[in-house]
Amino acid sequence: MNILIKSAKVIDPKGKHHKKIRDILIENGKIKKIAAKITAGRTKSFSAKNLHLSLGWFDMHANFRDPGFEYKENINSGCNAAASGGFTSVLLMPNTMPITDNNAQVEYIQSKAKNNIVSAYVAASLSKSMQGKEMVEMYDLKNAGALAFTDDKNSLQSNAVMKNALLYAKDFEGLIMNYPNDTSISNRGQIHEGKISTALGLNGMPATAEGMMVDRDISLCNYTEGKIHLCYLSTKDSVSKLRKAKNKGLQISADVCLHNLILTDEQIMHFDTRYKTLPPLRSRKDCVALIKGLKDGTIDVICTDHSPEDEENKKTEFDNAAFGIIGLETAFGLISKHLSNYLSLTEIIEKIAINPRKILKTGDIKIEEGIVANLTLFDPEIEWKISKEDIVSKSTNTPFIGEKLKGKALAIYNKGKFLRIS
Repeated sequence: MNILIKSAKVIDPKGKHHKKIRDILIENGKIKKIAAKITAGRTKSFSAKNLHLSLGWFDMHANFRDPGFEYKENINSGCNAAASGGFTSVLLMPNTMPITDNNAQVEYIQSKAKNNIVSAYVAASLSKSMQGKEMVEMYDLKNAGALAFTDDKNSLQSNAVMKNALLYAKDFEGLIMNYPNDTSISNRGQIHEGKISTALGLNGMPATAEGMMVDRDISLCNYTEGKIHLCYLSTKDSVSKLRKAKNKGLQISADVCLHNLILTDEQIMHFDTRYKTLPPLRSRKDCVALIKGLKDGTIDVICTDHSPEDEENKKTEFDNAAFGIIGLETAFGLISKHLSNYLSLTEIIEKIAINPRKILKTGDIKIEEGIVANLTLFDPEIEWKISKEDIVSKSTNTPFIGEKLKGKALAIYNKGKFLRIS
């Protein structure tokens, strides 16, 4: 679709149009012209008050539950939720049924997602059936289209398997991703171990369960001279360890869930299962350290960990409730509201659009003439509320319904298609 975007402030820190107000003409899926003023005859145009434009947002951790759990989400509804939140790309986790550990599963997801405006990329499991015992055929899966390898929340416990995976992935520049969680320590934990878990009588997950595996992964990354991405960091100690490792020059990147930046375990005082997440919500000190880690570049990416759950698995006793929050549709409104005092808009775009692509090596997309258009159009200041009826996802497990948010995606352009959101 051809379209003329009028008077948009471009946020592209490595581009020559950064922070400039420009008209952008898109023809046949590519950026045809960028200028202060463009007249394009009968071409459809888009304009909005306080319009901003960046590379399309990219969520590195999304669960679309397809195949196997389509009653919670499917690829189409997940892509619709992503588009509604302003995301043009997502990386899908492999914890489906069957597990995404073979070429057929990768091809199934790619086939179901190909006609959506959102690009749905695939992360294959690191071990067969996510059992942590035997590596998948990583090279074949990479050739089939898998961008990364991870057992997601089934944190890889075996030191030997992780060492071999890091060594093997070097041969074809594969990306190993791991959620650091020593399950021998965090076993059966429901929330962060601390005063709140003691007061509520709930089993706690100590921060050291994460820290010990961060140490393990850093050590093996150093030993193998490999490359690893640490997922869902949630503690002050983890940020400190990662900062030291990066300063030594190790090839390590990391992400953090948005809810671990803005919520704490105090929200669980009333046993509200909507706040039950993995990793768990931790202390305010941890939130502060994580935000500082984003600011100084220790943590590279903010992710949503979009995890749809049906009411039966959420509205139940806390011990039995599933972990997870949906996040794609509220992400930018929460980031802009809660983090804009700490991160500049440029830094936010780096964390949700630029760095994910750099880590996953999806191509050097820019906002330049002649480049394929992959864009998110947004207003970083507009205030709005999301209601249950507004949610596009098939699940509504979020504590943010009814909250006033700031900042919203207005439209996206990807795969030659334009979608007006609001």
